[in-house]
Amino acid sequence: MILDKEQLRKNLDEVIWNIEAARISVSEHHIVKLVTVAKYTEIENITTLYELGQRAFGENQVQQLRERMKLMEELPLEWHMIGTLQKNKINNLIDLRPVLMQSLDSIELAEELNKKLEAKESKMSCLLQINAAKEESKSGVSPEKAADTYHEIKERFPNINLKGVMTIGAHTDDTKAIQDSFETTHKIFESLENKGASICSMGMSGDYELAIKCGSNLVRIGSALFKEA
Repeated sequence: MILDKEQLRKNLDEVIWNIEAARISVSEHHIVKLVTVAKYTEIENITTLYELGQRAFGENQVQQLRERMKLMEELPLEWHMIGTLQKNKINNLIDLRPVLMQSLDSIELAEELNKKLEAKESKMSCLLQINAAKEESKSGVSPEKAADTYHEIKERFPNINLKGVMTIGAHTDDTKAIQDSFETTHKIFESLENKGASICSMGMSGDYELAIKCGSNLVRIGSALFKEA
């Protein structure tokens, strides 16, 4: 569905207003980056958001990311890979050179990714995905193993530039459970800052304000930007 510019402007303004309010409640020095989740929307809407000042966009699938990047290569957009990466798609992703791969979810994936990065004499910035809510439907390392996994990736895989952590909030209507999953992840993030972690990616359309209040400095938002009037 293609939205008109005024509707997209209204949606973007509302999201930015909410981010600002949540950010300032933490600290006026707390900076939050907005990444638009583009997976369900049309190219025209991405172009309009670009005209309105939005620059960072994320895709869940390598194929979709490749198509979008090709169609929009004339625009100076910042592309993120935010979905689960299948091992057979690693080479394709390396060739696309995303600004950030947010879903590095295991040592096994890191090993395979590093091997193929080495072969291509390339590097990639990544976030370690933490399954903070311990939900079977989600990928990611357990909170208990997250710090050790982070250190191991840093030590063993020089072609991966780990920049922080990512989590998806607990899938529930229980705000306390969602908050707990964010707070757990943020504590891990804080423990890794002395290892160079600078990005704590938490929060999507339904819970980004809560995520920011728990310390998130990058939010991934789709449906809140593409809703109709």
